[in-house]
Amino acid sequence: MAKEEVGEKLSRIRHSMSHVMAEAVLEMFPSAQIAIGPSIENGFYYDFDLPRQLVADDLEEISERMRAIIAENKPFVRTAVSREEARKVFASQTYKLELLDAIPEDEEVSLYSVGGFTDLCRGPHVESSKELKGDAFKLMSIAGAYWRGKETNPMLTRIYGTAWANAKDLRLYLQHLEDVEKRDHRKIGKDLDLFSLHEEAGPGLVYWHPMGARIRQAIENFWREEHYANGYEMVYTPHIGKSWLWETSGHLGFYKEGMYPPMEMDKSDYYVKPMNCPFHIMIYNNSKHSYRDLPFRWAELGTVYRYEKAGAMHGLMRVRGFTQDDAHLFVTPDQMQDEILEVLRFSLHMLHSFGFKDINAYLSTMPEKAVGDPLRWADATEALRKAIVAEGLSYEIDEGGGAFYGPKIDLKVKDAIGREWQLSTVQFDFNEPERFNMTFVDRDGVEKRPYMIHRALLGSLERFFGVLIEHYAGAFPPWLSPEQIKVIPVGENFYDYAKGLEKRLRSEGFRASVDLGDDRMNAKIRNAQQLKIPYMVIVGEREAEGDLISVRYRNGKQENGLAYSDFVSLVKAKIASKEQL
Repeated sequence: MAKEEVGEKLSRIRHSMSHVMAEAVLEMFPSAQIAIGPSIENGFYYDFDLPRQLVADDLEEISERMRAIIAENKPFVRTAVSREEARKVFASQTYKLELLDAIPEDEEVSLYSVGGFTDLCRGPHVESSKELKGDAFKLMSIAGAYWRGKETNPMLTRIYGTAWANAKDLRLYLQHLEDVEKRDHRKIGKDLDLFSLHEEAGPGLVYWHPMGARIRQAIENFWREEHYANGYEMVYTPHIGKSWLWETSGHLGFYKEGMYPPMEMDKSDYYVKPMNCPFHIMIYNNSKHSYRDLPFRWAELGTVYRYEKAGAMHGLMRVRGFTQDDAHLFVTPDQMQDEILEVLRFSLHMLHSFGFKDINAYLSTMPEKAVGDPLRWADATEALRKAIVAEGLSYEIDEGGGAFYGPKIDLKVKDAIGREWQLSTVQFDFNEPERFNMTFVDRDGVEKRPYMIHRALLGSLERFFGVLIEHYAGAFPPWLSPEQIKVIPVGENFYDYAKGLEKRLRSEGFRASVDLGDDRMNAKIRNAQQLKIPYMVIVGEREAEGDLISVRYRNGKQENGLAYSDFVSLVKAKIASKEQL
C-alpha cells in the first residue's frame, strides 16, 4: 500500500475514533457540550464542555466504553441535511450551532452518525466500527483548550488519543514515545546542568549554565571558523532600533503582534529587534557599491526577541529570546545561481558536521499575494531547485508556500529516532531591497537592485541546542562534550599526580577535570558516566610510575597502559573527526 494510502487510512481511523470517544463521553455526561474532534498527526482529539473536570482515572472508563462501542460493529452513516434539519439535531449544542453558522451558504451540510452519536462533519470515516481495533488505541492525556483558540472564549476540556491499524503499531508508537521522553531536552538539560528557564524572571528567556555555555562556545567557535573559511565576514549590530527601521522593513505592518512593545526615548519609539536583516541593510547602505564589490556575505550571531504566546513556548524549542546564526548575502543577478549552490553546500556541510545525515529539502514557491517581478520569482525559484538537484537531495515542492517576499528552501533533518526538525533556511527577498532603496552600480553604469538572500544554517542556537540534546540523548560526541575527560585517582596517594595530569590535559586544549571527592573510585566512575563524559582516566600506582593512561570509555570499553602521548593523539583525532565515540 502506498504511503499516501496508509496515511489516508490512518486518518480515517483516527477521525472515526474521535467520534467513538465523543459517544462514550456523552454516555458518561449526557448534558455535555461537544465542540470539534479531528484526526491529527499520530492521533486524534475531541473538545468538550463538561459538567466537571476530568481526572486521569476517567480515561480508563471512557476507553472501556469505547471498546464496547467498537465491539458492536456500528456503521458510520453519512447524511446530507438542510440547515434547518441540522439546527434541530443540534438544538441543545451551542458550539455545533456556531460551527453550522460558519459553513458557507453554497456548501453542503453533512452529518455522520455512529450508534447513538451524531456529529456535524465532512468526514471521511471508516465504513464501520469493525475497522477499528479495541487494542490499537490509547487515550493519552487531558488538556485545556480555548474554543476556537481564542483566549477570550470558554476553556474546554480536550482529550487526546492515539489510534493505529493494529496493536503492534500502537506498541511501537508507545515505545517511540518512551524514547522521546527519555531524550526530552528539558530533563536532560536539568540532569546535566546545561541550562534553565525562570518564569519569575521572564518566561521564554534562556539561562546558559557553565556546562551548557561550553557546548555553545564549541558550536560558535566552529561556526565562525567555517564562515571565515567560506568567504563570510562577521558583523555586529544593535539590539534595538527606532520605529522608522521597522516601518521601512515592513515588520510593524506584518509582524507587530510578534514584537515586544516599544520603548519611548528621545521622543522616539524604539523596538528590540525581532530580526537582524534591517541592520545588515543599514550597513550595506552606508556606502555606494559597484558590481565588482559583490557578493557580500555578512554573518552575525545576533540575539533577537519575539513575543511568543505563553502557551506556545516549549523549553528551548520555542522561546522569546534567542540567537540566530544569521547571514545575508547581497548579490548581482548573474551571481545568484552560484551563490545559492554554495549556500546549500555550506548548509549541508554544517549539518553533517553535527551528525545529521538524513536531510530532506522543501522548496516553497510564489504565493498568490507576493511582491516583486514574477520573472525574478521564476529565476530565483529555478536557482533554488537547481541547487537542490545538484546536491542530490530528495525534495518536495510546497506550491504557494513561499513568503510574500520570496521563494525559499527549508532543510529538515531526521534525528536519531526518526523525528524531523526544520533547521536550515535559504530565503530570497524581493521586498527589503525595494523598501530600503538598495542599489549597486552595474557594468553599464546604471544603478540596479541587488538580490538579497536570507540564510540561517542552524536556525537559532537555543533551538538547535535542544535538537542536539535530544538527538544525542545528552551523550554528545567528544568535540561537543562540555567535559571531555574526567581524571579519577584510585586513592588519595595519587591526588597530586591526578592534579598534574589534569593540568597537562588542559594545556593540550581538552576540557578536563579531576575528581578529588570523598566517593570511592567506582562511585566516581558511575558519576562520570551519569554526566556522559566520554573519557574517564583512571590513575593508580602503575599509571603514576610509568606516565601511563588507563581509560574507561563512556561506551563501556576500557584500555589500560596507554602511553600519555598516544592517549592525547587518540582523543585529538576523535575530536577533529567530530564523530561520536
